[in-house]
Amino acid sequence: MDVKAVEFAIAAQDVRKSYAGASEGAGLNGFDLQVPAGTVCGLLGPNGAGKTTAIRILSTLLRLDSGRASVAGFDVQAQPRQVRERIGLVGQYAAVDEILTGRQNLVMFARLSHFSSAEAKRRADELLERFSLADTGGKPVGKYSGGMRRRLDLAASMIVTPPVLFVDEPTTGLDPSGRREVWTAIRDLVGSGTTVLLTTQYLEEADRLADRISMLAAGRVVTEGTPEELKSAIGGDWLDIVLADAADVAATEAVAVRIASGEVHTDAEARRVSVPVDERTRALVAMATALGDAGIEPVDITLRRPTLDEVFLHLTGDQAAPGDRTGPPPGDGDPVANRPATAGSGLNTEVRA
Repeated sequence: MDVKAVEFAIAAQDVRKSYAGASEGAGLNGFDLQVPAGTVCGLLGPNGAGKTTAIRILSTLLRLDSGRASVAGFDVQAQPRQVRERIGLVGQYAAVDEILTGRQNLVMFARLSHFSSAEAKRRADELLERFSLADTGGKPVGKYSGGMRRRLDLAASMIVTPPVLFVDEPTTGLDPSGRREVWTAIRDLVGSGTTVLLTTQYLEEADRLADRISMLAAGRVVTEGTPEELKSAIGGDWLDIVLADAADVAATEAVAVRIASGEVHTDAEARRVSVPVDERTRALVAMATALGDAGIEPVDITLRRPTLDEVFLHLTGDQAAPGDRTGPPPGDGDPVANRPATAGSGLNTEVRA
């Protein structure tokens, strides 16, 4: 079945998965998801929210307890072989051999995917060029930067050009330059028609890459929408007021409460007061006037859109926000989360929490 003929390249309905001995809420507890073909869906949530469990179930590495899920139009339980033939999977850690060169790694993966020797070499060269690794394809991977390794990992997942690609926290541990390299590679994949399900704890990453975002908490989607829709959901814009004197923070809070459309957030250490507002221009003028009347002269007043961090905290209360490394152990409570993947064609890496 051609994925283009399928309305949703990835779909899940009331999927549940629990682990013996795991903390309450671990795994999935009524997980729903619909990802149109040719788009990027960002799956966000703190450690233990269920992101990796969802990826493992959708990629046929883990059986669900109940519910239904399909990928490229095929049921993950009843038709796992057909699903595996149509997916690629990039885990959190690069699954390439550091002794081999980049080109040798890709040739090896191509041969494992039943390419002839000549076809494997040709495909490796194509992918090195596509992922801007042609100049370094002859170097051992041990000499690659983090961003180069992740791009090579993405290239390996595209040996057979899968219609659907699962990418589990692709930039964990990378510096800003490496993250940008990986973002560019993912955008290029989507531009060629691949559907991407991206799990991440970095809200900026989802904001940059995802067409739609699904936020997970305790094993279920608590909200979804485009980045802009989610930001608008918590009420308009924000004013950030940065103060020169820490002694002015309390007085600024008192002024802000009269103008705010919601709860005022204060970062005393940064001497910053953040104020949600409905009417951006009028609120900016009112705030500047009120601060002047109170004898407070801020270093800066900035009008901005809300961030995805604020959306997540608004929706989940005091749960750990994405990027906060506290919470349940890696693997969403999965006792086998660190074992190598054993699924068939299309899977060339490990899934780790």
